Amino acid sequence: MRPNCECCDRDLPPSDMGALICSFECTFCVSCAENRLGGRCPNCGGNLVARPTRADHFLEKSPASTTRVLKPEGCAPSFG
Repeated sequence: MRPNCECCDRDLPPSDMGALICSFECTFCVSCAENRLGGRCPNCGGNLVARPTRADHFLEKSPASTTRVLKPEGCAPSFG
């Protein structure tokens, strides 16, 4: 589970219901997904769906990632 939106760098903790992912687990906030990306991943073109949350007791054994991913070129589609 990535800790941030790849477009705007907003924090998206594991319990955040406002995180969307593609099949490659690229992660975006709802605002960027809807307003900038039209519901499509800018990396692969796949659809974005709600990221499942992870129960706290599982986070202790399998913590979410702390590595932030950010698209330095912006949030324009790069697939093709």
